Amino acid sequence: MAYAAILGYGTVGSGVAKVLTDNGAEIEKAAGEAVKLKYIVDVRSFPDDPNADKIISDFSVVENDAEVGIVAETIGGTGVAYEFTKRALLAGKSVVTSNKELVASRGRELLGIAAEKNVNYLFEASVGGGIPLLRPLTLCLGANRIEEIKGIVNGTTNYILTCMEKGGMSFEEALDTAQRLGYAERDPSADIEGKDACRKICILADLAFGREFDPEKVRTVGIGGIAAEDIKICSGFGARIKLIARTGQAEGKEYIFVEPHVVMPTCMLNGVSESFNAILVRGNAVGECMFYGRGAGSMPTASAVVGDMIDAVLHREKRRSIGWGAGNSDRISDGSELVSRWYVRSGERWELLDPCSRADTGDWDIKYRIMD
Repeated sequence: MAYAAILGYGTVGSGVAKVLTDNGAEIEKAAGEAVKLKYIVDVRSFPDDPNADKIISDFSVVENDAEVGIVAETIGGTGVAYEFTKRALLAGKSVVTSNKELVASRGRELLGIAAEKNVNYLFEASVGGGIPLLRPLTLCLGANRIEEIKGIVNGTTNYILTCMEKGGMSFEEALDTAQRLGYAERDPSADIEGKDACRKICILADLAFGREFDPEKVRTVGIGGIAAEDIKICSGFGARIKLIARTGQAEGKEYIFVEPHVVMPTCMLNGVSESFNAILVRGNAVGECMFYGRGAGSMPTASAVVGDMIDAVLHREKRRSIGWGAGNSDRISDGSELVSRWYVRSGERWELLDPCSRADTGDWDIKYRIMD
């Protein structure tokens, strides 16, 4: 029997508890033993919840319980989540998380502590929600030199852009709709400014290239400046504007950036709509693979978190070898030099430019890379 605790009982934490309860037989079969939820740590009380008897407010109870070997951190952010994660690892407990902000900013440090304590720090749910992505990237595609990763990694912005295209809404109307339906937070800045996508592409770059990419140093452009007019023009030739996160290798450097692209009908990402995510990974041996599915939500994200819990049980005696080295700013570019086709517009005049770099696009007011 493996005993676990959940930190935070919000959208994801409650989903993790439900998966552990509803799918106990399947989890036991996959892990080779039952995984039993012993504690849920939250400052709030849930007297009518089926797991009310497991809810405590003092993390030190989990920290000092030698029986608990796995901790699922679903608090979010880099404050108390960082503190509790570090304390759990130092106490010799494996930690699994969906917290992309913490992994992107402190992942190298926390992985180092996990290695010292011979435990696991796993974060499959931090990038694609319920989409299996990180494990396939590091294991199934481990024989490849990763050449490029690019994709739609934020469901909120994709939903907003879908509303603007198919519903003819303004940005403000689409954002209001997304908030009313629960696709966007009350404060949506991390999504619409591209910060969430930036953190996710940094984690992918960390794993793909073996060095740390600092989200604070990545050129990031969100969707706030996308005009309904450009969406209408692009839809006229079958294209869609999407917020794309990209990283790859070119001329001895790794490039990384987040910005809106015009995605042509020939690209597999063109048909990805509403809150779905899709990530294209190109390896030098396998070619191009696409990972597609729900990138967020209680149950899809919980699916990935519990998958990591199973992995932690299976690797209790021999930890998963995951990690990356220090960053090297001399080897990182913002992608400005990449040659692409471009959609450009000034006033009512627009064109599709032949392949060139950003520096060669001229003085147009609007400039979006074209993705074929």
